[in-house]
Amino acid sequence: MSNINVHDYRQAEYDIDDLFLERWSPRAFSEKEVDEKTLMSIFEAARWAPSGSNKQPWRFIIARNKEDREKFHQFIMDGNRAWCEKAPALALVISDSEANGSHAFDAGAAWGFLSLQARQKGLITHAMGGFYKDKAREILDIPEQYAIHAVIAIGYQDDVSVLEEKLQEREKPSDRRSLKETIMEGTFLE
Repeated sequence: MSNINVHDYRQAEYDIDDLFLERWSPRAFSEKEVDEKTLMSIFEAARWAPSGSNKQPWRFIIARNKEDREKFHQFIMDGNRAWCEKAPALALVISDSEANGSHAFDAGAAWGFLSLQARQKGLITHAMGGFYKDKAREILDIPEQYAIHAVIAIGYQDDVSVLEEKLQEREKPSDRRSLKETIMEGTFLE
């Protein structure tokens, strides 16, 4: 496991639980398998995310054996494949676009719950937008009514040394812009 101290990179402006600061998106995955109970617990957390009209439009297609992971590797872009092939589990987040107008927002909430529960269970997650959605739809037989959002790598963190040198330099938590740059009061302001 990595010896990175998240608090060297992240400081909250207001008091929050450390869980929010400690959740980041490492790329150094161990090939250690995630047991069924632990893996399903993170999807259980996602199940309890809020959703418009309680439609729960999100779905997860998971790959946790060699054959299924290889299917996913076919549509993940090379830059991400360089590190995510070691992850023992992958999940594709999709949502039913016919469920409600907030299907993508709701799927994002489910991903957020999943990522925080993973952190609680000692796992790391890394969501990726660098994949070919059309190819994923074709390979996994996803109906057109489902919007395709992200691939998530799930597993245990390994030492940064397992990554290519160029990725080792990037293997640290990112900071966030300040609340002053994020919150607008009363109207849109640039």
